[in-house]
Amino acid sequence: MQRLGHIITDRGSKYAVSGCEAKSRSDVDAALKQLKRDKAYAKATHNTWAVILSDGGALKSDDGESGAGMTIIRMLDREGVSDQLVVVTRWYGGKHLGGDRFRHVQACVRTYLEQMDLV
Repeated sequence: MQRLGHIITDRGSKYAVSGCEAKSRSDVDAALKQLKRDKAYAKATHNTWAVILSDGGALKSDDGESGAGMTIIRMLDREGVSDQLVVVTRWYGGKHLGGDRFRHVQACVRTYLEQMDLV
């Protein structure tokens, strides 16, 4: 699992992005388990994730951050990226961010895709 660390801080909330290759649901489960071994990620408010499997369709989880998984799916689909799990982690800072939270998810995914040379 490649962790890029904190990407964005806004009104107390912190966002990080991580990811790795995943070709099956079992790969996704193993990667998430590995990520959550880090206590900071295990204690995060949300670990939203998505992957488009080349032989199994799209998988996602909002983990309480309604709509975030679909945002990741759309970005992966738009860039033609498959078999790449992307996890956006948020530590809630006490203030609601409204629509800004989706812009932050997009910025995290964009950063990950650029860093991994996937776009």
